[in-house]
Amino acid sequence: MKPVELAKNVYWVGAIDWLTRDFHGYSTKRGTTYNAYLIVDEKITLIDTVKAPYRSELMHHIRAIIDPKKIDYLVVNHVEMDHSGSLPEVVKEIEPEKVICSKMGHKALLKHFHQEDWPYHIVTPGEELSLGEKTLNFLETRMLHWPDSMFTYIKEDQIVFSSDAFGQHLGTSERFDDEVNQDVLMYESTKYYANILTLYSPIVKKLIAQIEEMQLPIKMIAPDHGVIWRKNPGKIIDAYSRWCVNEGKGNALIIYDTMWESTRKMAKAIAEGLQEKGVSYKLLDLQVNHRSDVMTDVLDASAVILGCSTLNNGLLPRMAGFLMYMRGLRPTNILGAAFGSFGWSGEAVKLMNKSMQEMKFTMIHKGLRVQYVPEDVHLRECVELGHTVAEALEDLKAGKEVVSVE
Repeated sequence: MKPVELAKNVYWVGAIDWLTRDFHGYSTKRGTTYNAYLIVDEKITLIDTVKAPYRSELMHHIRAIIDPKKIDYLVVNHVEMDHSGSLPEVVKEIEPEKVICSKMGHKALLKHFHQEDWPYHIVTPGEELSLGEKTLNFLETRMLHWPDSMFTYIKEDQIVFSSDAFGQHLGTSERFDDEVNQDVLMYESTKYYANILTLYSPIVKKLIAQIEEMQLPIKMIAPDHGVIWRKNPGKIIDAYSRWCVNEGKGNALIIYDTMWESTRKMAKAIAEGLQEKGVSYKLLDLQVNHRSDVMTDVLDASAVILGCSTLNNGLLPRMAGFLMYMRGLRPTNILGAAFGSFGWSGEAVKLMNKSMQEMKFTMIHKGLRVQYVPEDVHLRECVELGHTVAEALEDLKAGKEVVSVE
């Protein structure tokens, strides 16, 4: 892969990771990229680096443009190791005049690399830095998704280097949004938000409002992962505006795990009830659906119905793991209900209810339990549970308040 020019004297010099399939428990079936950017001006500037194993690719791309020793400034938008793992070797090789970071970035760099003698230049929000013909502006974005995170903006080219926001885990030889399949692009962007940024939705909402208030002209968004938004950067900003307020699409998810098929039978009967009322739904068996793919669906869901058998007075491991994962991301504005089969104790439904209550779901049913194998009467109750969810969704659509049954 060669360097790619974004604008005059602004280049992508990062690395493509075709191999990775797991990112902190989030499945990355299409790989990812570690994006870094080079600005050639009176003060030559490198924005971000790459994961440690990809340092040689970064330096190879830089050498195709200039001698790395000529780099004056190194901007660190984000200290997470997939972007800073190669930083010590890069600093050693290029010997920059300044290592530019936020106040929190400075603290994080010291904690990660213990290098007190680097030429740190701590920037404040709104600070401008002239490179010659181009001017950099810095926007602090704490907790998107680390405390050190910031955006860097080229005033003249109207390019935002957005760190870990607006990205995707998408390994591809194409560098721009208009060069890739749009369905794949938006799915991976949705999955990225769902599994990394859902927890920080209130902060995303404030950031979008801040950008609108600043009336910041944006021609291009260059994130640290995935492709660069050049044709329609407003598309991903609009998507973030929707996702950060957790607007569901009026649909339902039945997410379940089963031991001896009884819970699956219940799940299918609940689905029948939803279908009878015209509600769009998905049946998601945790045995065959990765938790990060399920969370991608949760991002746009209005109702989540959890089902699980009881094992050893608790939950099946896959459901327990999924609940821990989902609780960490804290999705909001969701209707919830639970169901499951059991042999002699039956705690699973109670535990799922508790988890959903802790996540502030609006509980629309006290929970449905069936001992051993469901009979017709039990399956009819499951169909009715589907009806109950559908009616609550209809109330939401009509703007009526749905009260929790807790």
